[in-house]
Amino acid sequence: MNRHSAIEGADLPPRDETGFPGLEPTPRSYQSWVADETIEDYALRYAPASHRRWSPTTITHTALGGISFLALEAIGAALTISWGVHVTVVAVLIASVFIFVTSLPIAYHVARANVDMDLLTRGAGFGYIGSAITSLIYATYTIIFFALEGVIIGQALLVCFGLPLPLGYLLSALAILPVASRGMTAISRFQVATQLPWIVLALLPFAAIAWAEPDAAARWLAAPGPAFGLLSLGGAIGVLCALTLQIGEQVDYLRFLPPREAVTRLRWWGALILAGPGWILIGGTKILMGSFLVWLAIGDGMAPEFAVEPIGMFWHAYEYLFGPRTALLVATVYILVAQVKINVTNAYAGSLAQSNFFLRVARYHPGRLIWLLIHVAISCALMLMGVFATLEAVLAIYANLALAWLGAIFADLAVLKPLRLSPARIEFRRAYLPDFNLVGCGGMALGALAGLALYAGLGGPIAQAWSAPIAFALSLIAATGLGLMRHGRGFIAREPHVFRRRSRCDCAICSHGYETRDMAYCTFYERPICSLCCSLEPHCRDFCKRSRTPGAVDPAGAPALRLHRMPPRLGRRAWQVAAMFAVLMAGLGMLYLIARHLSASLRAMQVVAHVFLGSAPPLALLAFWAVMANERRRLTEEDLIDALRRLGSTQRELAIRQRLAAVGEVAATISHELRNPLGTITSSVEVLSRSPGLGPDAEEDVQRIRRNIARCSRIIDILLDFARQGAHETVPVDLRDWLSGLVAEHPAGAHVVLEVPAGMRLRCDPARLQFAIRNLIENGWQAAESVPGREPRVILRAFRDGHRSIIEIEDNGPGLPPEIRARAFDPLVTTKASGVGLGLSLVRRVAELHGGDAWIERTGPEGTVMRLSVAAQP
Repeated sequence: MNRHSAIEGADLPPRDETGFPGLEPTPRSYQSWVADETIEDYALRYAPASHRRWSPTTITHTALGGISFLALEAIGAALTISWGVHVTVVAVLIASVFIFVTSLPIAYHVARANVDMDLLTRGAGFGYIGSAITSLIYATYTIIFFALEGVIIGQALLVCFGLPLPLGYLLSALAILPVASRGMTAISRFQVATQLPWIVLALLPFAAIAWAEPDAAARWLAAPGPAFGLLSLGGAIGVLCALTLQIGEQVDYLRFLPPREAVTRLRWWGALILAGPGWILIGGTKILMGSFLVWLAIGDGMAPEFAVEPIGMFWHAYEYLFGPRTALLVATVYILVAQVKINVTNAYAGSLAQSNFFLRVARYHPGRLIWLLIHVAISCALMLMGVFATLEAVLAIYANLALAWLGAIFADLAVLKPLRLSPARIEFRRAYLPDFNLVGCGGMALGALAGLALYAGLGGPIAQAWSAPIAFALSLIAATGLGLMRHGRGFIAREPHVFRRRSRCDCAICSHGYETRDMAYCTFYERPICSLCCSLEPHCRDFCKRSRTPGAVDPAGAPALRLHRMPPRLGRRAWQVAAMFAVLMAGLGMLYLIARHLSASLRAMQVVAHVFLGSAPPLALLAFWAVMANERRRLTEEDLIDALRRLGSTQRELAIRQRLAAVGEVAATISHELRNPLGTITSSVEVLSRSPGLGPDAEEDVQRIRRNIARCSRIIDILLDFARQGAHETVPVDLRDWLSGLVAEHPAGAHVVLEVPAGMRLRCDPARLQFAIRNLIENGWQAAESVPGREPRVILRAFRDGHRSIIEIEDNGPGLPPEIRARAFDPLVTTKASGVGLGLSLVRRVAELHGGDAWIERTGPEGTVMRLSVAAQP
């Protein structure tokens, strides 16, 4: 298929005359695993209706299959050992309510918009590039928990079979690849098939414990522990808050939920709640189960450092049913089933997040399968580094970033959208999004910085313990305040183009067909383009979002640094250097906080602090170098594109001139050849007019022949002018009388309505201007006649507009096709089978000779309005 056929029949806007580069798009072909959506799973796209074929029940089972992860039990065990049973129970209840409430709007909007967590964030107040930071946070979350779950598998294999930890880690990583690589199709089958065994193995030991020790739960709740207070409760909640990002993995499946119209309301909402925020109902229970099991194991004499590991607590629990060896084997089987189920989800969600991050940062997408392998490799490295030993420290620091992100998203989805201060529709396409949105980025930055500062101890021990919830609250308040101040501005870079005539459209670059929801109109190439090709486009540099009016807001959405008398380019450099330096220092700061939390030596902490401060100057130089290198590359690309644009424009102009020169030579030859027979006809008519006995009817025919001979002579003169543009003479005319005579001579003059004010005068070349207007009337009449069942009508108007006189011709024809409208005044462009394509080109040339222009005012199914302007008489 010809890739240019994508534009045929599409609802395309007219050509942008203000700066279209005129480059031909380079065809793009994707690797087979990228083009195969059963593998790619619409990783960077809106999930189309054709791919949302699973039932709500299957979606629910698939999403809840990931709640099997035993890191929940490990977290419950760690909190119980650190803070006691009472604090753990209260913290789980508070965190569960909080997670449910904050997750509900995310799940709802994902199910309605059919996008994943990364695409949702783009349109929820962060912008196209701004959401790359959150994609990195989300990818880090999936990597951390993949490593934690893999460590649990490795420990179980070590205890049960004596398998070395590195080999166990490798096996745990490789086991998920056959399923995760095939996307939703294979994952849904796997999760449904393993759901019942997992549930049975999970509940079996608790049933045995309840049978053997009916009062165990009561004794667990009454267990003594550290004093209950804000400090301990805040510390426990801070760790649990890191789990709020689990909603991201849930909605990666929830985006495939069928439309509400396709299923009953109860089934749709039931799947939405259970597969979305409802995960915490099971997850919170599992945290409490881990707390109960670790209390039980330690009470029976197991070492706390072994009891906190899932293999230890479940080995002890299964001993209520089996002997020690059998209990260990069953516990290992249960851990393998549960951890493979969750790591399939972790790997799948991580591959989506990494695809989104590197697509925006590097404009590179080798395919979700490649990022899946990279995700697994990074997770294996973290396992070998002993990530499980730093579980609480990592989650507590990470919770500040996660909650700052979710606070900004919650502000947009639950506050700004209901107040209509942000677009109701989730926009994810690069072509229509600003690079940065101050609402989400600013709110998250404020919340994250405040949370990390409090966690570092700047606000005291209580503020340090509650740093994550405070980060969420500040982010929510800041994002809401910024949204109120901006009052809806900055969420959309330009209004999305609506493809009204079709539900699917072909991409002009990759030639694949997609639903129009996933398509954008590219003003750089002036063709439809899919969202992925748009994101990968390296040349346009957001040409479609550049400001066309003086004083317009920068569509990139980045706050402009306006310093007194500072050149704009210098201000932009300063802002970019400051932003990059802040990101580098923030990353280094997180490492400092982790080291500070893990180190008990004051001397070691002083050394780390000196290293942190001493790294600031080199990082500032690195940021400056990176910004300048990027600007040099950008300027080089713009020069190259500008040169290509000029070359393409010159080539097209040269081709048109060559064609026009050929047409001009033909026109000159034809004009010369026509003058001789036309002269003979003129002489014959003169002789005939002097013949005696010529009746009145014959005299009228002779006059008509003379008028048409004169018209043919004028057309020949116009054709000669086309071949060699010459000077023209102007005379003043009374426009109303002159146009009345012109209309009267037209064969359809009786159907032409004249609307010209009396006394309106104009200085013009009557012959040339009459040719142009007659041409427009003829075109309008032919268009009006082509519509069956509609009475043809042409209206000829004239009016003043400042220093110009406007002549307007309106018809009630079918309108012009979009692809013709953009080139209507180009030479050799016609919609008529027998047309030459010079008519409108000559009309524009006549208008330009009179100091004006010709253009299409509007066109559509109800008709077309053409306008011709002439410099008004003083």
